Amino acid sequence: MSSAVKDVGERLIAFLPNLRRFAISLCGSRDIADDLVQAACERALASAERFEPGTRFDAWMFRILRNLWIDQVRKQKTMGVQDDISERQDIAGAHGEREAEARLTLTTVAEAIADLPNEQREVLLLVCVEELSYREAADVLGVPIGTVMSRLARARKNLAEAAGITATTTRSQVMKDVKE
Repeated sequence: MSSAVKDVGERLIAFLPNLRRFAISLCGSRDIADDLVQAACERALASAERFEPGTRFDAWMFRILRNLWIDQVRKQKTMGVQDDISERQDIAGAHGEREAEARLTLTTVAEAIADLPNEQREVLLLVCVEELSYREAADVLGVPIGTVMSRLARARKNLAEAAGITATTTRSQVMKDVKE
């Protein structure tokens, strides 16, 4: 085993929770996400020699995973209908008013995120959940940094509207890792 494969393998083990979270957010199914993560790990290990030391491992892995997801979406157009986990009533859950309210809120937010256009959802997850900088998200998605910023602004606006949050008149002047 080469040192590059060993290094990538060690990083993958530590990075699996983040990779799985991003996969679930893309496809909405834990089973499909697990398959997607496995395929991404296989591809990363097979391409370990191409990983450039000094670059962001997480951005490299997110790009691999996203490309695999795009390929899978293209294949699904010919596969047919898939089961939606949110419609499964036979899955055990927590009981109680507090848990029900939390689950309802989570469902509302998850639906609002799922209703976002793909390009807005991807940017929102990479920047807000995975904490990539605007530049890193732009590199993962292969778009200009301004596109990342505008997609993120639209995603936030759409989520606020879906959640019933009214816009404030003040705007934050903070931008993540943007150099003029």
